[in-house]
Amino acid sequence: MSRRMAVIAGSVLAAALVLSGCGSDDDGGDSKEGGSGSAGAEAKVLAEVAQPKVGEMAGAMGMWATDKNFVKAGLKKISGYPLAGGKAEWEVPLTGEVCWSSQTPTKDGKVAVVFQNDKKDPSVCTEIGVVDINKGKLLWHKQAVNEYGSAEMFDEIAVGGGTVAAAGTSASAGWKLDGTPLWKPSDETCDTVGHAGDDTKLVVVRDCGDTDDPKLQVETVDPATRAPKSTYKLPQGTEYVHVVAVDPLVLAADDGKSQGGSGISRFVTVDDSAARGKELSTIPAGGGKHGKYEADCPATEVTGCAQLAVSKEKNALYLGTSDPASSSSEARNDLVSFDLRTGKQLHRTPGSDSGRLVPIGLDDSGKVIAYQEANIAREEGGGVWQADPGTLKARQILQNPSDSYEMESRFESDRRALYAGGRLYLGADHVTEPSTVYKTPQPLAVVFGKE
Repeated sequence: MSRRMAVIAGSVLAAALVLSGCGSDDDGGDSKEGGSGSAGAEAKVLAEVAQPKVGEMAGAMGMWATDKNFVKAGLKKISGYPLAGGKAEWEVPLTGEVCWSSQTPTKDGKVAVVFQNDKKDPSVCTEIGVVDINKGKLLWHKQAVNEYGSAEMFDEIAVGGGTVAAAGTSASAGWKLDGTPLWKPSDETCDTVGHAGDDTKLVVVRDCGDTDDPKLQVETVDPATRAPKSTYKLPQGTEYVHVVAVDPLVLAADDGKSQGGSGISRFVTVDDSAARGKELSTIPAGGGKHGKYEADCPATEVTGCAQLAVSKEKNALYLGTSDPASSSSEARNDLVSFDLRTGKQLHRTPGSDSGRLVPIGLDDSGKVIAYQEANIAREEGGGVWQADPGTLKARQILQNPSDSYEMESRFESDRRALYAGGRLYLGADHVTEPSTVYKTPQPLAVVFGKE
């Protein structure tokens, strides 16, 4: 049994994927800086995506934004809604529930998804598809047949350098974005754990060890042939590794002793410009002189790390701390930035006394976007903050209504957040059965904004 299968067999995994979007730098209202001053522009609930009725939890991973639509994976479908919310303008039906999806669209608006096939075997993830979220169209849908003549099962998927790459517990497969096969499932010297990518790069995580003695390495490869361009071997004792960013190459390594099950023991920046990858810096995630951080990665998957942001321009990593800098601070936590080349802390700025600040990505102008969580005790809604990527000076740009605090807090255990076009989108990665605790139905996704 593979290490991934061993973990899955022993626990139920729920990966919270946090994505950044095509944000606007125009906040259109007053803001508050450094946790004081006037609040950000008052936002309201513009629309909600209703939760489908189900008897048990079902996968619905995927949330993106284009110039025309807010796109959300739902129950056995992907739907495109008006940016300010409303009835779906298009729907892409799928043969079963969504198991995994690529984090960010390609420049021309394509995303890859892994989903089930209810007619053949509804319990496993065998279907690969590419969806054009600009046009609302499933471009192709295929399976990968293994050496035994059956459809291979996959756990995750990524798109890198024009290649769609899927990985499972025992094999991997790849296609061009147009659906042309590149490689089929086969025995490999080192198991493929998973992939990560962007428009130009494809990164592969491999395990050359076994369940009791993993030997992990991260390869930057030719997207078409998978020939390694650079290989970085993780130190002995690393149990899992996640790819936070591919350019620059930033990893989150887990030695099995991560704080609170976050999946992160340390962040590692790798120089992959040569055949032998070189470690540039290490940032401890669970302590040290800088404190502890609230970033989170899934248990076994390569992608899916949340509550952080990376800037290539500033060569910096942005995190939220577990606690404020001092006991006298009114902030719930602080925001910090690190130099990826040296691992040294660059800046630290206090957050808000209303709710914890969670980095969720960068906007179009390169500024850091953080979601301010709702405050249950004070019955206050959440909001959005914007921070200068160089100085980390922050200001609030949106304040959600107070009557949304309960709904927002119910997203926390299964949340993805997306800020695009001056609007905040919150969504769940799973469709869930109706709550027996709350009287108000919980939406699958909600849109906050000024209009």
